[in-house]
Amino acid sequence: MFLLSQKPSIADHFLAELRDKNLQKDRLRFRRNIERMGELLAYEISKTLTYRTEPVETPLGTASSRSLLQPVVLATIMRAGLPLHHGFLNMFDHADNAFIGAYRGHNIINEDEFEVEMDYITSPDLTGKTLIIIDPMLATGRSLEKVYHALLRFGIPAQTHIAAVIASADGVNFLQTRIPQCRLWLGAVDKELNEHYYIVPGLGDAGDLAFGEK
Repeated sequence: MFLLSQKPSIADHFLAELRDKNLQKDRLRFRRNIERMGELLAYEISKTLTYRTEPVETPLGTASSRSLLQPVVLATIMRAGLPLHHGFLNMFDHADNAFIGAYRGHNIINEDEFEVEMDYITSPDLTGKTLIIIDPMLATGRSLEKVYHALLRFGIPAQTHIAAVIASADGVNFLQTRIPQCRLWLGAVDKELNEHYYIVPGLGDAGDLAFGEK
């Protein structure tokens, strides 16, 4: 697991603004800070990828350069994941993209529980590619696990990364146990989930703060 907040950086400033309930009133600023976190996480992930060395002709000569060896696919859980996806796409601008509609449904047996519903998924072929699954909040981890297994119908990626801005300790433990083959890239980890399975202190509902209440 990689954690941006483990060392002081500009990411801490962006996280502080994202959490601030007064600054959250500015939706443009909120979306931009989520996007910035995506750019930072994408850059860190890029350090672990495989590159090929090839010559590039400049106006004055030839330079030895590196380019990505494996194609990247960015998989985004809508709608909350869209600003974070934009940040990743700023860095991996040649990436293919997958989109998933997943949300918390009602449990008719126990009102304190919820089911992860998925009503939309589209993806390119994932075979042998680098898959990055993007969701700003990693709460229980159940939706991300379900999304990962659903995406496998489109092929088995060479490697899979999961990126989130804020995670709960429970969600991290859940994913590390259930899908240990996926590497986690996080902005920060908070210790608690409340009775409604929201991260505490967290930042609230990222989708509502970015786009308005449902």
